[in-house]
Amino acid sequence: MTSALARDRTSCCLLRRAWIAVLAAFCLLQASAVHALPIFARQTGQSCVACHAGGQFPELTPYGRWFKLNGYTIGERTIPLAAMATVDMSNTRNNLDSNGMPINPKNGLPMFDSASIFLAGKITNHIGGFAQFTYSNYDHQNGDGQWQGRWGSDNTDFRFVDSIIGDTSDLILGLTLHNNPTVQDVWNSAPAWSYPYISSTISPVARIQYLPIIDGALAQQVVGTGGYLYWNKTIYAELTAYSTADGIWSFLSHGNSAGDPAHPQIYLRGYNPYARIAFTRDWGPHSVMLGTFGLNVNVYPNDANAFPIFVQGVTRYRDIGVDGQYEYILDPHTITAQALYVKENIHDPNNFVLGDSTSGNLNSLRLKASYVYQNKYGISLSFFNTTGSSDSVAYAGSANFSPNTQGWTPEIFWIPVQYLRIGLQYTHFTKYLGASTNYDGNGRNPSSNDTLFLYLWAASY
Repeated sequence: MTSALARDRTSCCLLRRAWIAVLAAFCLLQASAVHALPIFARQTGQSCVACHAGGQFPELTPYGRWFKLNGYTIGERTIPLAAMATVDMSNTRNNLDSNGMPINPKNGLPMFDSASIFLAGKITNHIGGFAQFTYSNYDHQNGDGQWQGRWGSDNTDFRFVDSIIGDTSDLILGLTLHNNPTVQDVWNSAPAWSYPYISSTISPVARIQYLPIIDGALAQQVVGTGGYLYWNKTIYAELTAYSTADGIWSFLSHGNSAGDPAHPQIYLRGYNPYARIAFTRDWGPHSVMLGTFGLNVNVYPNDANAFPIFVQGVTRYRDIGVDGQYEYILDPHTITAQALYVKENIHDPNNFVLGDSTSGNLNSLRLKASYVYQNKYGISLSFFNTTGSSDSVAYAGSANFSPNTQGWTPEIFWIPVQYLRIGLQYTHFTKYLGASTNYDGNGRNPSSNDTLFLYLWAASY
C-alpha cells in the first residue's frame, strides 16, 4: 500500500510544482479600495446581473462565462472576500417511517442551514481563482444522535489564462486546478452547476438518491489539473486528469479524511481522464450551447472503518454525457433552459459496490426551464429521471432493488435586492427507487417523500 502511494505522489511532482507558483501568488493577493459591490462586481464595476442570468446565481450570462473563461482576471484587483448564508425550512409530506419514527428531524421548522466564505478574484493579469469554504450547521449526527456542524472545503477553481487575438480569430488558452469534476465548466447544464441550485439538506428523502459519480460523488475529494481552449466564441475543448486530493492538495478536500465514517476520503488509482467539447453561438439576446463530455475514473474501496483498501482492485466508472443550454436575455425578460443526460457504466469485478453482477449501469436525465421578470420575479420547472440496472446490494432500500426515480420540481422565487433570494420549491416524486407505489415493501409511496422547501439565500459583501 505504501509503495503504491509513493509512486502516485512521485508522478504528481511535476504538476504540483507547476501549480505552487499559482497558489503562492494567490496567497500574496493584494487588496485595493472597496466599493459597494461583491468580489467580481467590485472587480469589474458591473452589477450582479451582468454575470448572472436574471440575477439568479449561479446561472451565467455570456459575459459571466467570458469572465470565468478568462480566469477571473477581467477588471482591477480588489478586496477578495465575500460571505453567503442560507436559512430554510423543509416539510416532508409523510414524515413517519414504517416504525413511526420521523424521517425529517426538522420537519416544518426553520433552520440555519449553512454559511460560506469566499476568497476569489484577480491575482495577476493571467492568474485568478475562486475558493469557497462552507460551514454546514446540521452536517451529521454523532453516536448519541446529536447534530454536529462542520467546516470544510467547497468548490475551488484556480486558473492561468492567456489569449491570442488576431484579425479574424480569438483564442483563449487556459490551465485549471479544481476539486470537483465540471466545477470548472461555464454552463449550467454541467453536473456541478445543474439545477436545483439549492435544496433541502436535512431531509434524507427530498433528493434523488442515486446519480452517476460525476454528479457530486467526487466533489471536494479530488484534484483536477487540466487545460482548455475557447476559439472564436464557438468551440470549447478541455482535457483534465483527476487524482486523489491528498498530500499537498489536501486543502482541496479539507474536512474529509481516511477513517472518518461521516466524511471518508475517496481514493482514486492514478490519473483519471475527463474530456469536454462544446459548440456555442451567441446572437443578439440569444445564446445556445450543445456539448458532450466523458469521465473514466477508478475508485478504491473503503473498509468498514472508512480506511482505503489498496490491494484488492478498484471499481471503474465510465460516464458519458450530452448537454445543452439556451438563454434569452433582453430586459426585462430572462429565459433559460438546460438539459443534461449522463449514462454511466460500472465495472466492479470484486463486487465492492454491486452484489448481483460485476457490471451495471446508471443513467440520469435532467431538464429545467426558468423565466425571470425584471431580474426580480422568477419561476422554474424541472424534470428528473434516473434509471439503472437492479442490484440487491447497491439499492437495498428498494423492494425492487432498483434506483429508478422520477419527478418534477416547480419553484417560484423573488430577488428583492441583488444579494438576496427568497424561494419556494416543491419536489414531487412520481416514481421512487423502482416503483410508483410501495417502493420499500412497507407501504410507502413515492409521493410520501414530496417535499416543500422554503429558503432565504443571502450574501454579504
